[in-house]
Amino acid sequence: MSTLNPVTTVKQPAVGRSAAGTRIGYGLLYLVLLIAAVAQILPLVWLFLFSLKNNQEVFNLPPFSLPASPKWENYATVWQQGSIGRYFMNSISITLISVVLTILLASFVTFAITRMRWKLSAVVLGLFMIGLMIPVHSTLIPLFSLFQKLGMTDSHSSIILSYTAFNLPITIMILLGFYYTLPREVEEAAVMDGCSVNRIFFQIILPMTSSVLVTAAIINMIYNWNEFIFVNTFISTDTLKTLTVGVQNFVGQYTTDWGAIGATLMISILPILIMFMVLSNRIVEGIAAGSVKG
Repeated sequence: MSTLNPVTTVKQPAVGRSAAGTRIGYGLLYLVLLIAAVAQILPLVWLFLFSLKNNQEVFNLPPFSLPASPKWENYATVWQQGSIGRYFMNSISITLISVVLTILLASFVTFAITRMRWKLSAVVLGLFMIGLMIPVHSTLIPLFSLFQKLGMTDSHSSIILSYTAFNLPITIMILLGFYYTLPREVEEAAVMDGCSVNRIFFQIILPMTSSVLVTAAIINMIYNWNEFIFVNTFISTDTLKTLTVGVQNFVGQYTTDWGAIGATLMISILPILIMFMVLSNRIVEGIAAGSVKG
C-alpha cells in the first residue's frame, strides 16, 4: 500500500503589500525633499521680487507680490552708479587667486602627509586640523595688527592670505580621504621609470585627483565669494572692495535704496548659484570618491 504524504502549505509573502509600502515610503521621502527644495528656493524668489520694487512697494506690498511696474532700472543703477562692475571684478580676482593658492598648497600638504614617510607627519596633520576649531572672529584683531605692521592693510593680498589660511584645513580634510585610496603601484612604477617627486606629483597625482580638486575648489569659491568680515575689516579704499561689502554704498544716513540693495545681492548670488547648479554633480562625485578609505 502506498502512503500519502501530508502536503504542507507555505505562506507566500505579501508581495503586493510590500511593494505598496515601498511606494508610500518613497512618496513620503519625495514629499519631504520637495518641501525642503521649496523652502530653499523661496528666499531667492523673494529677493528677486524685492530687487524689482521701489522703497514704497518694499514696505507696502506683501513679500511675494509682484510690483505694479518692475523696476529693472535698479540693476542698471547699481551697475553704472554703484561701482558694482568694479566690485564684481575684485570679487572674481580675489576668489580665483585664493582658490588656486589653497588648492595647490593643500595638495602639497596632503601629498607629503599621505605619500611620504616622515616622523612628524601626524603632528603636522593635527596642527592643520586645529585650524578648523579656531573661530574667524577671534583672529580679526591679531591679523589686522599683523597686516598693519607689514604694510599689507587696505590691499587684496591681506584678503587672499586670510582666505587661503582659513580654507586650508577643510581643503586638506577633503583631499585626505581621496589620497588614501590612490594605489601606490602607480608611483612605484613611475619611480622605476626614473620620475622625480615633482613629476610624480604634477604629472600623475594631480590628474588622478581632478574630481576631488573640483569639489574642493567649488567649496572654496562659495566661501570666498560670500565672505564679508575680512573685507570689511581690512579694506577701506572703495575701489578695492568686493560685492558683499559694496552693498553698503546704498545705505545712507537718512535714506536707503532698498531696491538697489536687492539688485546688488541678486547680482552677487547669480554667478555662484549658476556655477553650483552646473557643477553640483561633480561636488557629489568628489565627496563620494574620497569618503571611503581603500
